[in-house]
Amino acid sequence: MRILKVVAMTAGLLLLPLLVLAVDPASLAEALAGVPPGHALVAIIIVQVQILLSALRWRFTASRLGHPMRRATAIREYYLGGILNQTLPSGIAGDAVRAYRSSGDAAGDWKRATAAVVLERLSGQLAFLLLTVVGLLSWVVLLPQDSIPDLWALIAAGLAGVLAIVAAFFLVRPLRAWSVQHLPDLSAVFWKDRAFAVQGGLSTLIVTSYVAVFVIASDAAGAPLPLAGAFAIIPLCLLAMLVPVGIGGWGSREAAAAVLWPLLGYTSAQGLAASLLYGAFSLAGAALPGLIVYGTSALGGWRRGAGIVR
Repeated sequence: MRILKVVAMTAGLLLLPLLVLAVDPASLAEALAGVPPGHALVAIIIVQVQILLSALRWRFTASRLGHPMRRATAIREYYLGGILNQTLPSGIAGDAVRAYRSSGDAAGDWKRATAAVVLERLSGQLAFLLLTVVGLLSWVVLLPQDSIPDLWALIAAGLAGVLAIVAAFFLVRPLRAWSVQHLPDLSAVFWKDRAFAVQGGLSTLIVTSYVAVFVIASDAAGAPLPLAGAFAIIPLCLLAMLVPVGIGGWGSREAAAAVLWPLLGYTSAQGLAASLLYGAFSLAGAALPGLIVYGTSALGGWRRGAGIVR
């Protein structure tokens, strides 16, 4: 298994340079050359809202499992988790760190902390699957008839569908460890006292923010997306990140974008550029404020330890 993981990570890392060569480096450079600073700023601001909402969802999920945490703690740890998920293999390293750092010393705290992280991630991934289904249906209904893709595009769409199915397979893996004895936790998190309204509302806003950042990235790459098309193909790109290759979804997401953007009349280079910009905006949005949050936290701890703040 370790060998397979190393092979998968290496393949994902090699996929990026291969994609660059396959789509024409000059076209890719042109798509990346004129990124408006305003686009980057708006995207990074949206990422902040995204992280705050995600932290609130995690805090709500944990409280439903009898594992309360302070709002500031949830936000701080979510920034750290986001950075680690995007820069380390497997894409779940940050979640593991969140679970560990949020667990207390009392007996059973680590179990509740782990369950909170798993179910919070599950809430978001279920929302992604639902958005993908709705987006594909809206694409067929809302797009003009003269924009129906030709045979090669339909084949590419079929491949994208297979990719979504594979991603969905990896999505259900965390549930394999859950048995009937955990049904009360699922009920508390997703159903009891109308918890579904909070989970559904937060998850809808969060996945919409992901789509919004990708739309901005694509527009910055010179490929403005129609609304129906954006909600059809962007979730497929994000679901591709669940396939355990590369680091933090880099590579699989770009491959999906290179295949899917031509369905809307753009080039594979523009799709690749949009995905790279999305990754850059997301990483910058998590890393830069995250450093500030942790720097402030560390400074506060040092001041308290030195007796400056009582």
